[in-house]
Amino acid sequence: MARLQAEAPFLHPECQITDSWFGRYVEIGAGSRIANSAVGDYSYCDRTCDIANAKIGKFSNIASFVRIGATDHPMEKASLHHFHYRSGDYWDDAEHDAEWFSHRAGRRAFIGHDTWIGHAAIIKPEVTIGHGAVVASGAIVTKDVAPYTIVGGNTAKVIRRRYTEAVAVQMMDLAWWDWDHDTLRAALPDFRTLRAEAFLEKYA
Repeated sequence: MARLQAEAPFLHPECQITDSWFGRYVEIGAGSRIANSAVGDYSYCDRTCDIANAKIGKFSNIASFVRIGATDHPMEKASLHHFHYRSGDYWDDAEHDAEWFSHRAGRRAFIGHDTWIGHAAIIKPEVTIGHGAVVASGAIVTKDVAPYTIVGGNTAKVIRRRYTEAVAVQMMDLAWWDWDHDTLRAALPDFRTLRAEAFLEKYA
């Protein structure tokens, strides 16, 4: 029997999961924390990832120690410290600041289909990583990344395109990530051997 199944995500030990949804054939690496997020079909993260307030597409490849939706502190207020929004942890007669947590939860990051997020990369809130994009290891991404573009650095900048613009448009039109499980299996030899252009010539 295949290790990954459609019915439930494969959760490695010591994961912390809150208010999150998982698609089919999803795998979550050991020690990862997933909060207020949706993880699409076939996507996975490796060990010790921290993903919050994010929508992750299908077939996303997320390396170890990645942080998506890294939260901010309120720099415009008198203090950065969380005593004034996690107040119930400090005083019996105070409550957490629900408005602040609602604001945080609404600042969602979006990770497209067939993306690769490299080891220890950070994706800030409200950033969109386009379909097919690659984020290099250690990158800090503060702005949207175009589809099929490779970015890296602190702060992340474009390194090069993964495909030409024409091939990228054709691949997004093909949207193979929406194929069913049996169709993917039938096309497996071509996924393994054909370059993108030849794949498109056969299937587009």
